[in-house]
Amino acid sequence: MDLGPLRDSRDFRLLFGSGLVTMFGTFLTLVAVPLQMKELTHGSYLAVGLVSVAEFVPMVVCGLWGGAIADALDRRKIILYTEAGLCVTVVVLMVNAMLPEPQIWVLYVVGALSAGLGSLQRPSLESLMPRVVRHDQLTAAAALTSFRWNLGAIVAPGLSGLIVIWFGFAAAYGVNVATFLFSLALLWLVEAPPQSEDAPPASIRALVEGVRYAVGRPDLMGTYLVDVAAMVFAFSTALYPFLADELGVPEAQGLFFSASAVGSLIASVTSGWTSHVHRHGLGVVVAAIGWGAAVALAAVMPTVWGIFVCLALAGAADMISGVFRSTIWNQTIPDEFRGRLAGIELLSYTSGPMLGNARASLMGQLGGTRFSLGAGGLLCVGAVVAMAGLLPRFRDYDARTDEHAVRERARRESLAGAET
Repeated sequence: MDLGPLRDSRDFRLLFGSGLVTMFGTFLTLVAVPLQMKELTHGSYLAVGLVSVAEFVPMVVCGLWGGAIADALDRRKIILYTEAGLCVTVVVLMVNAMLPEPQIWVLYVVGALSAGLGSLQRPSLESLMPRVVRHDQLTAAAALTSFRWNLGAIVAPGLSGLIVIWFGFAAAYGVNVATFLFSLALLWLVEAPPQSEDAPPASIRALVEGVRYAVGRPDLMGTYLVDVAAMVFAFSTALYPFLADELGVPEAQGLFFSASAVGSLIASVTSGWTSHVHRHGLGVVVAAIGWGAAVALAAVMPTVWGIFVCLALAGAADMISGVFRSTIWNQTIPDEFRGRLAGIELLSYTSGPMLGNARASLMGQLGGTRFSLGAGGLLCVGAVVAMAGLLPRFRDYDARTDEHAVRERARRESLAGAET
């Protein structure tokens, strides 16, 4: 793995450390809230599912608005304020858990608030990356960020579950509060230049301008459309419990859920080669095809471990696609649009899995688990190939010659020269 961004950028090290600590604490809450809801409602599936429903609308609205304010206001301050707000929400959960009779409505309200605050923060975090990492190291930075997430996705949920079981919900929330406080200290040390004085104010008009800019860039639209198609047609975690039951090994569903993260982690650790790739659009296409093909192959595997390997390959392909998409975004989008486009990106990679599970469930109901898994994977391959043909600017994108990448590289080199 290329560790250059960690060696060369103090601010990236601070952001990386903050994200690592916060991620562990966030997983504590992600595990604790549904478990506590299950306990308070005596095992109601509907009550647990409604927590995600409560989070959806704030996530969408605040994701778009978070992009607008990221381009209008000081991104560092937005990150600090939202991080403090997220800390407060967990304090409320901790106090609620300490009550003799914890209130169910608190879990719904706090879930909605935390989803909104997280979506407000994410565009500012994403758009800060090109400011703290050298232009030629953005691919490596994306791979390191993916490594951090995948490592946490494998280790943190298990540790979170143990903390909840051994010490209770209040203790789990308390640990999360501590991680937020430590993260805030790291974020406070980040040095990032404020927005320019002529930055457009956050408004509906600014959002429309961001959408118009994205639509006018076929290479950007390709990254969004391919990702959404890949997730809608091939994301199928809703099928894992049924797949495990059909194999007669119900305990294997946990293995299926972790397979993608394992594959992504391996791909992250061995991602040094990605820094030498320049045809990022083609890289996204090939990786997305690999994702769909691996999911389709899993549908015909007769054993648990055969399915696990296929799902791990799918996770590795998805990670590579994500690295190349992130590189295109960070190397070509002007700083004045980076926040608003990050809001659009947030919607593209959060809505896809939700719609994908709905598609998988419907097709599973109509034709069975294997049919849904296999047909979804093949549909993904077909959709990605079609979009690669319809969007040649995206397919042929080359970081060495693309006009937007060349312009941004020259701008950043000019700024670096002025600072020295």
